[in-house]
Amino acid sequence: MPHDHAHGHRHPHEGHDRGHSHGIGGHHHGPVRHDRAFAIGTALNLGFVAVEAFYGVVANSVALLADAGHNLSDVLGLLLAWGAAWLTRRRPTQRHTYGFGSSSILASLLNAVVLLVAVGAIAWEAVGRLSHPEPVEGGVVMWVAAVGIAINTVTAWLFMGGKDADLNVKGAYLHMVADAGVSLGVVVAALLIGWTGWLWLDPLVSLAIVAVIVVGTWGLLRESANLAMNAIPEGVRRSEVEDYLAGLPGVVAVHDLHIWGLSTTDTALTAHLVRPGAGIDDELLRRVAHDLKERYGIGHATIQVEHDGDGCHLAPVEVV
Repeated sequence: MPHDHAHGHRHPHEGHDRGHSHGIGGHHHGPVRHDRAFAIGTALNLGFVAVEAFYGVVANSVALLADAGHNLSDVLGLLLAWGAAWLTRRRPTQRHTYGFGSSSILASLLNAVVLLVAVGAIAWEAVGRLSHPEPVEGGVVMWVAAVGIAINTVTAWLFMGGKDADLNVKGAYLHMVADAGVSLGVVVAALLIGWTGWLWLDPLVSLAIVAVIVVGTWGLLRESANLAMNAIPEGVRRSEVEDYLAGLPGVVAVHDLHIWGLSTTDTALTAHLVRPGAGIDDELLRRVAHDLKERYGIGHATIQVEHDGDGCHLAPVEVV
């Protein structure tokens, strides 16, 4: 029996009718490009790292030098996210038939881990300084931190528009917000200590900011880890998709339904539809592709149509 593709061509194949739809706009309906934001953000932060390291040496400030190292790791995080965004747009190859979109999932996962490790180091140092408060260097340190707030806020703003649509962009955004928060903590702590003389305010403010960052980053870690394990992406409800497919004309059963993220922006689906006595229906497959894309954001759907679901070895729920 023939394959039935929504693109309108057919290939001979034994066994079942197969509807293969890539959704609207083809295989990659495409993440929004943020190349300009990545370029500006990387340039601004690299410049800030250089300035911070220079004044760290001039002011003999270990704190500034340490923060310069931390900000350099964030530049690497931006480059990682940028590289993944570029890879996502590359065409599929003979070996990587789904393309390189999953690199964006790996980048967002790695960025979440790096961010949590970084704030963990800050928390560790802050806890140590709670028991042994140290004088906070003012002047140059505070002004450099203020510049850091401005640069990281601008960079975060560049990614704000795409953070809810792309987990990879959200990782870059959270990095910049976290850095702006840490720099803000340095300025606030310095001002409060200058006013009250309470040295313990510095580590306390640091711990408060760390707590806020962890709460924001935990969601990124959980969602990117789920995507890396082929879980259904956030915002897609399996039960709704299954009910839609089961309600299609002539369909008496749906099985072997799988939904997963090809990248942080693209979602794929495969499913077997049991339609006894039904023939090839290209128009139905095109409609399914359109509806899955428009209703659920699933742009790469592969539908296999069967006349007798009992004969399919993938029909049992426990079989993957």
